[in-house]
Amino acid sequence: MMDDEPSGPQNRSWLERLANVFSSAPKSKKDFTDLLNSARENNIIDHDALEIIEGALNVCDKQVREIMIPRSQMAVIPRHLELNDTLKLVIESRHSRYPVLDETADHIVGILLAKELLPLLLENQDGFNIKNIIRPAAIVPESKRLNVLLKEFREQRYHMAIVVDEYGGIAGLITIEDILEEIVGEIQDETDDAEKEMIIPRDEMGYFIHALTPIEDFNEYFNVNMNADELDTVGGVIVQAFGRMPKVGENIDIDIFKFRISEGNDRQVKLLEMQVMPNKITS
Repeated sequence: MMDDEPSGPQNRSWLERLANVFSSAPKSKKDFTDLLNSARENNIIDHDALEIIEGALNVCDKQVREIMIPRSQMAVIPRHLELNDTLKLVIESRHSRYPVLDETADHIVGILLAKELLPLLLENQDGFNIKNIIRPAAIVPESKRLNVLLKEFREQRYHMAIVVDEYGGIAGLITIEDILEEIVGEIQDETDDAEKEMIIPRDEMGYFIHALTPIEDFNEYFNVNMNADELDTVGGVIVQAFGRMPKVGENIDIDIFKFRISEGNDRQVKLLEMQVMPNKITS
């Protein structure tokens, strides 16, 4: 004789748990986010896993214009440069890929992979023609969603795209690494210089400041005493001053400095444009 299905408290408890799973199924993105936070609080997933999942969700809602490198900060190579000048530019900027511009500087003629220059060092440099080694440039609109572009990067096996505005002009560029960093956070590889310049002068009163610049280094460089409380970096001071995560393009004045968010996302500030305000300098 077959045993009857158990109907004691243990079985009812199992059925209740099963019912709760289905009844609590998320109906919206917010519900799903709340479910993830609950999983984190109950140690089902750790903090890193939560951030990666949230990053992947955010990528679906973002457009290229929100994280692209603007044209003013693009490292480009003019088509007419000779090999030695091209190599100097590559060594100075230390990227692996470069947009190549025509003589008008308004049109992208292709993408140069730095590694393609290495065999040329053993050949006759007089015959150097950059058009022979550049690759076609992928063009994407500012409005393209990041998750769609990431899929194209993977399927078509390219790593950089030129971003154009509604009029077809060059607005900036974006790489597959930029999108992945939105998901997993900042990525550094063996070619990144741990001692890179964190404070880069633009003109007499203007600078680019990496958000990870230690406050001590900032204060020493500018001979100031910015009060950081328990914060360690300039980026932390900026976020604290805003009281929230600022958006790219927003400005804020702190002491004698005017900061503008140049690069960042909804989780971190990456690069700042800073201007010293002479009218606030006192002797």
